[in-house]
Amino acid sequence: MSMDKQLMMKELPDTERPREKLLEKGVKAVSNAELLAILLRTGTKNVPVNRLAEQLLAKYELAGLGNISPHELSKTTGIGLVKAVTVIAGIELGRRLSQKGPEERLVIKCPRDAADLMMAELRYQTKEHFVALLLSTKNHVIARVIISVGSLNASIVHPRELFREAISYSAAAVILVHNHPSGDPMPSQEDINLTKQLIAAGNLLSISVLDHVIIGDGKYVSFKEKGII
Repeated sequence: MSMDKQLMMKELPDTERPREKLLEKGVKAVSNAELLAILLRTGTKNVPVNRLAEQLLAKYELAGLGNISPHELSKTTGIGLVKAVTVIAGIELGRRLSQKGPEERLVIKCPRDAADLMMAELRYQTKEHFVALLLSTKNHVIARVIISVGSLNASIVHPRELFREAISYSAAAVILVHNHPSGDPMPSQEDINLTKQLIAAGNLLSISVLDHVIIGDGKYVSFKEKGII
C-alpha cells in the first residue's frame, strides 16, 4: 500500500476502515469482526464500531448470533432493532449459502477448471495473490481463501496459514493458485520449493495438495500437468 493510502486510512473514522480494507484487499482478507462492523455501520459515543463487533463475537460467537432473536440482540448497548435485524439477516444468508447441496457447488475435475475459476480474478492483479481452493472429498469447492498478498513479484506463504484455513473448513484437499503479475505463468524455483514444502506439510495432516496452478495473462501452468508434482 502506498504512503498516501496509508495516511488516508489513518484519517478515516473507525466506521470506514473495515470497508476500506475490503475494497483494498478483497472480502477474504476481512476478519469476522470487521465484516460484522460493516453490517453494524456505527458504534456508540464511547465504543467504536470495531470494538462493538468484537464484543458481540466474544459474547455470542459467530454461530450464536444466528440463533438469537432480533429483539434479544437489540438489548445490547449500541445495537438497535434495525442493526439487530441487519446482522441476523446477513448471518442467515451465509448459513443458507453453506447449506447448498453438493450438486450446486463447483467441482474441480481438471487443472483447467481451477484456472478458469480464478483467471478473471487474478490475471490483472499487480501483486501476487496466493489463493487456496479448499475441496471436499469429491472435489467440490468448499471455499476460496486468500492466504497472502505479496509484492510485485513475490508472495509469502507459511504452511500454518494455509492449513489453518483448510482445517477450519474441514477440507479434504487443497489446490494452490497464485498469479504472476508479469503475465508469464512459468514457475520459479521458489514456487517449486514452496509447493513441495506445502505438500509435505499436507501429508502430515492428511490433507492432499492436489495441484498448484499459476495464473498469467490469459494462460496458466499446472504443476500436475507439467509433472512437477
